[in-house]
Amino acid sequence: MKKLIVLMTVLLTASFTMRADEGMWLLHMLKKINEAEMQQMGLNLSAEDIYSINEASLKDAIVMLNGGMCTAEVISGEGLVLTNHHCAYGSIQSFSSPENDYLTDGFWAYSKDKEMHIEDFEVSFLVRIEDMTSQVLEGVTAEMSESERDAMIGEKMRALEAKATEGTDYSAQVKSFFHGNEYYLFVYNTYRDIRLVGAPPESVGKFGGDTDNWMWPRHTGDFSLLRIYSDADNNPADYSKDNKPFTPKRHLKVSMDGVAADDFTMIMGYPGSTDRYLSSHGVQQAIDVYNPSVVEVRDVKLKTMKKHMDADKAIRIQYAAKYAQTANYWKYYIGQTKGLKALNVYGKKKALEDRFNTWVAQDGKREAKYGDAVNMIADYYKASEPTVKSNVYALEAGLIGADITLFAWRFNRAFTAAMAEEDETKRNEMLASFAGTADDFFKDYDAATDKDVFINLMTMYKENISKENLPSIFQHIDDKYKGSVQRFADKLYAKSFMTDRTRLDAFMAKPNQKKFDKDLAVMNALSMIAKYRESFSSPAQEKHDRGYRLFVEGIRKMDPNHKWSPDANSTMRLTYGKVDGYYGADAIQYDYITTAQGILEKHDPSDPEFVMPQTLIELLEKRQYGKWADENGELVVCFIAGNDITGGNSGSPVLNADGDLIGLAFDGNWEAMSGDIAFEPELQRTISVDIRYVMFIIDQMAGAQNIIDEIDFVNKPTPKPMPEEVKAEVELD
Repeated sequence: MKKLIVLMTVLLTASFTMRADEGMWLLHMLKKINEAEMQQMGLNLSAEDIYSINEASLKDAIVMLNGGMCTAEVISGEGLVLTNHHCAYGSIQSFSSPENDYLTDGFWAYSKDKEMHIEDFEVSFLVRIEDMTSQVLEGVTAEMSESERDAMIGEKMRALEAKATEGTDYSAQVKSFFHGNEYYLFVYNTYRDIRLVGAPPESVGKFGGDTDNWMWPRHTGDFSLLRIYSDADNNPADYSKDNKPFTPKRHLKVSMDGVAADDFTMIMGYPGSTDRYLSSHGVQQAIDVYNPSVVEVRDVKLKTMKKHMDADKAIRIQYAAKYAQTANYWKYYIGQTKGLKALNVYGKKKALEDRFNTWVAQDGKREAKYGDAVNMIADYYKASEPTVKSNVYALEAGLIGADITLFAWRFNRAFTAAMAEEDETKRNEMLASFAGTADDFFKDYDAATDKDVFINLMTMYKENISKENLPSIFQHIDDKYKGSVQRFADKLYAKSFMTDRTRLDAFMAKPNQKKFDKDLAVMNALSMIAKYRESFSSPAQEKHDRGYRLFVEGIRKMDPNHKWSPDANSTMRLTYGKVDGYYGADAIQYDYITTAQGILEKHDPSDPEFVMPQTLIELLEKRQYGKWADENGELVVCFIAGNDITGGNSGSPVLNADGDLIGLAFDGNWEAMSGDIAFEPELQRTISVDIRYVMFIIDQMAGAQNIIDEIDFVNKPTPKPMPEEVKAEVELD
């Protein structure tokens, strides 16, 4: 019996040291690549339970929000959807005003007739995935230039998408994987009538603000609730009062058991973008130029917006979502740079490239095909060095700097398409259709704030970028306004038909090409987009794309037994790992959960980032946790696990070994901010809000029993007691 106990101890100890490899895995490949390892780690399901075309599976409970902005999951048989607070932040803001400030106060629909329809919001269900690699690459030859190759592939992709959706209301995308080496078709069913059901106060949903963003330990209740509505036949439909709550093929059950150290977890969702195959040259350029340039521009933008937001509550509401979006990746690039340096990612990438070159040189055929791959990538980065900073500024300070610039660019596309229409009636209809975009823009637009942002960023642009790399609009400013950005901005914001809704409506009623061409906001936008596009059309870009594609193909052949996962590209993926703490630095060890006690410790009425509603503070101080406490009587708020996620995974469900919902992913940890480029298994953790804290807020704080009532809750079966004879033998030994 002692041998048995020793063996069990060894097995348990081994399981504690297991870590998932990096990977955002394609669902239709789980059976072949991941199922065995996942089950060894604790999964109680099969790959077919997760992804099936013919039967209801977990994939049918997971949705993509707005084409990949975030992820969400269906948690009831009546189309109730759970996602992050920050994913619905713009929608909550759209319903808010100084009189009804749902951002500050929260919102709860205590009956379905109180749910609010969200304009221009949609959720998409994945129908199926198909391998299209052979069809897409048929006829493609090594002798083709990259532009010729791209043109042929693009035509085939469009044809396959059209064929996949013929006779249906589905949409489809063929996506490239492994940097042009594989291609897969994704078919979606998209629902357009989405309504806001509930959201906690901003002080709960964003507790910790920018200070805690990307940090662990965390105490943020980052969640909100939506509902999908359909027509009478359960099909997608435009908004109508006659629509009914959607009936899903599958919805998630909510686990009441929480997490323990070493528990198996998996996350399903739509990660947006990673660059795991980035070269050492790309890493160095990110550290030295790209990341610092983004940070310095966004720093000025944030300070400018905040000055106006602090002075006026209405502007704070208007700019809340814009500020949060800008701040999120401002801090991200700071952290990524720090992580890339601290973890010597350059050195690791260089070592892989050296090993690859050695492998290539060992075979003549390899040399002929892959011999120049790394050099082509290196040549691109050397050629792009003088323009990296200016390319960042073209986007960050120019195109998406001030709101008016991107708005003018969008109007340019609508106006150009309309003016190409010979039929005057159709032309006017096309212009009129832009009114919805204009409504959304002006609702969250303050001319004085935007003008201040414009002046500060354009001045910064002019001072920090060499004259030969500036957009043409700066020459116009020099020639007509004596080089004064202030004078140019004064006239633009006073006279442009883009900066005032009345002037815009008047222009659309009587469109005039000459007036359009002379509008300063339009001139500025066209100049910025032209400069930004230059970064994608350099001669070195084709060399880079070819080299990158060959390098990725080559390293997969070099290490054929390695489980290579494709970079994220806003397609559904699954990642898995175990609940575990980590060492953040020397002598700093982090636990894997946080509790309500941490909220009380952080609560600070003098700091807007750390103030909590008094009703919540009273509940926590009295430990009125209801049935949502753990077995020790504590209210767990957040937890971490070794899952591999990135932007777009926000709102993704964290599932246990049985596929039940235990949490909601919303962030990564500061020490592993380089993770989009290099996965670090000892450091990389996904931060998730515990589902029991979510339910506590809905139940105890909001009193939304109607929401609680439609959710299916599950507990693990109570373990059977050990047979007395076995118990006695163990005690004896």
